Amino acid sequence: METSVQTCYWHPDRQAGVICQRCDRPICPSCMHQASVGFHCPECAKVGSQRVYQGVASLQARPLVTQVIIALNALAFAAVIASGGLDALWGATTQVHVDFALIAKFFNRLGTEFPGGVGDGQWYRLVTSGFLHYGLFHIGFNMYVLYILGPVLERGAGRLRFGLIYGVSLLSGSLGALLLSPESLTAGASGAIFGLMGALVLAYRSMGVRIQDSPVFGILVLNLIITFLLPGISAGGHVGGLVGGLVTGWLFFDLGRQQGMDKRVPVALAVAIGIACVAVSIAVATGYQPA
Repeated sequence: METSVQTCYWHPDRQAGVICQRCDRPICPSCMHQASVGFHCPECAKVGSQRVYQGVASLQARPLVTQVIIALNALAFAAVIASGGLDALWGATTQVHVDFALIAKFFNRLGTEFPGGVGDGQWYRLVTSGFLHYGLFHIGFNMYVLYILGPVLERGAGRLRFGLIYGVSLLSGSLGALLLSPESLTAGASGAIFGLMGALVLAYRSMGVRIQDSPVFGILVLNLIITFLLPGISAGGHVGGLVGGLVTGWLFFDLGRQQGMDKRVPVALAVAIGIACVAVSIAVATGYQPA
């Protein structure tokens, strides 16, 4: 069964890449003018009251949110090194992990007493765990992927929507980790990055690219295989983050681009989903009983 492919209203012989954020008409990559949020078509770029920029080198195209997230992860890793010394470079658990990584509840395991968990009122662990890493390879790999994928999605979705995709994916990843491995001291940005991959797959689909033909699809499948084959990886965190990215990607790249849709609705729904992830995570951790 064939599906219709949108063509650019300015160049009818070319396949559309995105939808103009002002008039909602489909445009091809040649007609995409970078604006403060998303892209504008040539006509809206000329008559619009706001200043727009063309090309990825403009100030508005700077992936500021991605850069801030990478900087926060780097600062958190510096704190890990300061706490654990050189051993922390190779993945040792430090006091920073004990105090801020994800765990359901206080318990004594292998002689280590954790000062508490999400179920003990330390809700901040749902967020702080997403900025901590175990060793150079862990943070290096995650930040490299974020450096590659983050700017692509941030420029296409806009800073606010990109931040929501990342945040919801981080929180849904924390929920997944609590569901599958509540007693593990889980840390890492992998859940949020899986969410970015999921959202990018849907972003490319909105441009007329089939999911299996998306340049991100192969990377996503490979990383999912690694997740379930190698020990010591939080499958719940990765799958949970992917689900969060797929849901928010659908909100922004499918629901949000329907004719007549108030663009504030997908944003409000994404915020609500993030809050729901926090609430469910707290309920899961509070009700958990360590063996």
